[in-house]
Amino acid sequence: MNEAKKKRTSIGLKGVEALHFFVHDLERMQTFLGEVLDLEEVGGGEALPGAETLAFRFSGTYILVSRPVGDDGPVANYLDKHPEGVGEIRFGVKDIEHTLSTLEGRGATPVSDIRREVAGDVSFDHFAITTPFGSTRFRFIERGEGGSEPFPGFVGLAEPRGGSNRFGFTHIDHITSNFRTLAPALLWMEHVMGLERYWGIEFHTSDVTPDRQSGSGLKSTVMWDPESGVKFANNEPWRPFFAGSQISLYIDDNRGDGVQHAALSIHDIMGAVRDMRQQGVPFMPTPGTYYDALPERIIDSGIMEIDEAIGDLRELQVLIDGERDHRYLLQIFLKEMAAIHDDPEAGPFFFEIIQRKGDRGFGGGNFRALFESIERDQKARGRI
Repeated sequence: MNEAKKKRTSIGLKGVEALHFFVHDLERMQTFLGEVLDLEEVGGGEALPGAETLAFRFSGTYILVSRPVGDDGPVANYLDKHPEGVGEIRFGVKDIEHTLSTLEGRGATPVSDIRREVAGDVSFDHFAITTPFGSTRFRFIERGEGGSEPFPGFVGLAEPRGGSNRFGFTHIDHITSNFRTLAPALLWMEHVMGLERYWGIEFHTSDVTPDRQSGSGLKSTVMWDPESGVKFANNEPWRPFFAGSQISLYIDDNRGDGVQHAALSIHDIMGAVRDMRQQGVPFMPTPGTYYDALPERIIDSGIMEIDEAIGDLRELQVLIDGERDHRYLLQIFLKEMAAIHDDPEAGPFFFEIIQRKGDRGFGGGNFRALFESIERDQKARGRI
């Protein structure tokens, strides 16, 4: 009983503070974040030993981008094993000592003790742990009162440059990761991180056409921290065609398990996507048949009615899903970085954009459209 209660103890997460990308080409990512996503570049420095870092911000959330300086350090070590991708996820916490003692008591593997760094009158206490998310680490941070810098030693620009977040991104809705074998990762999230199961689905593109000679499937389980609302969606391949699953291909391309995509929350996805398409932002395509069947699916799903015109959804290729009367979500997926930059070493990570209109699910009804879109893109690039 005491052990069960211990496992349910919150580690005191406040939320996701930053996604930290490890890259070879800093300028390429700088252009993508500042010009394509229109995020505000606010400064830089050395977020990790042996790294040059740029910081981008939207609504209080950071995206950090680091490239190695020399052949040693966490960024260089990550890039020795993987293409560019998310090497670290940073979380704000309420009490750093409680977080460390709780995690360590449950079997977590800290990389170091708590480190305290001081900038002026503000302290910055942090530590990192290894995870089952491939080479991606989790870093936990407690700041002294008044501190808001993304990392110790951060040097802000006199005037931010890049974009102004004109698309209106508000926060990271969820982070999705792919695993060759999911069960150990779920057990770690539950028994070490103290997360709870939130949502799940099993899906395969051969469900509707059983005689097809190829396909893509997954088992997906969402874990969350009820106190902070932090959510992780987690996928593994599903037979048949295990090796040809887009989850398995991601792991091949990433050279191991890792973070597949992050969903950026937004208030007006229709206006933002229209603007993005005019700017040439590359999205994964959705077949017209999806929108042919959409009016009937809106009724059958229980959504019943939506605010958007089907013709506008078709034009912009925005996806819709939900399960309740007039409660739904809208989502769209950018192409993966490797396809955007025509470079496998840019990595298989991609961004999702999501607007929630009362629905808290994960677009289960859209998995088929997403998977078929990814399959078409992979075939076009000779991946399958």
